Amino acid sequence: MNVFKMTVLLTWMICIACRTSPPPAHPGMSAKVAVVKVENLPLFDSARNRSIPVALYSPESANIAPHPKLVIFSHGYGANKGGSNQAYTYIAEHLVDKGYIVASIQHELPNDSLIPTTGIPQVVRRPFWERGTDNILFVLNSLKKLHPNWDYTHLILIGHSNGGDMTALFAAKYPNLVDKIITLDNRRMPLPRLTHPKIYSLRSSDQPADDGVIPTKEEQQLFGITIIQLPNTIHNDMDDKASSTQRSEINNYIDHFLQ
Repeated sequence: MNVFKMTVLLTWMICIACRTSPPPAHPGMSAKVAVVKVENLPLFDSARNRSIPVALYSPESANIAPHPKLVIFSHGYGANKGGSNQAYTYIAEHLVDKGYIVASIQHELPNDSLIPTTGIPQVVRRPFWERGTDNILFVLNSLKKLHPNWDYTHLILIGHSNGGDMTALFAAKYPNLVDKIITLDNRRMPLPRLTHPKIYSLRSSDQPADDGVIPTKEEQQLFGITIIQLPNTIHNDMDDKASSTQRSEINNYIDHFLQ
């Protein structure tokens, strides 16, 4: 084969290789992992004499990035039945697949008072949200001690329903600790009107939020807040009851928000 033909062949092979190469991984993220490890972390806040169970979702050790980002997840109301922090596995496992660590907090304990169903929600439920923000802060500080190499400067909070109300309150109280929050149909606690952290919310098709919870169109534009209406997902189908189509839609939006 002469030099000209060899040059043409090599050029063709390089072009084929370029076209078939996978896109580069997201900066700081690991490649797709095969196994998600779930660790039950029994934290205890001695100042409040309170147990804080945490389900910690992570890749196998060999697949963890040097400085992985942390997502703290807060579940919807489960009437103190337990296990609610492991009822969103499709979101947690998807995030781990993207290289994140997910700490899912069990906010309710068997002996807790049940959440009030009468009265002004923003008044009677506020102590439950305050307890939730205390839980989030304690978990965050505990993980900083246990895993000092993780990336805590880009903290992400996600919460569903009552857990979304806790998430919104935490962002309002501690905006400098959080990079982004995503609420899944929180209905009672007003979303913070802030430019930082970045505020995102996915809304159900069946349960409207209370007045003042969702920023107006003008406020959304002013503060860069993103509100997305899901036309085919009801409030109670945002956990693991979601269909495969609903799961894909929710995870795709989460991916977009976290870019």
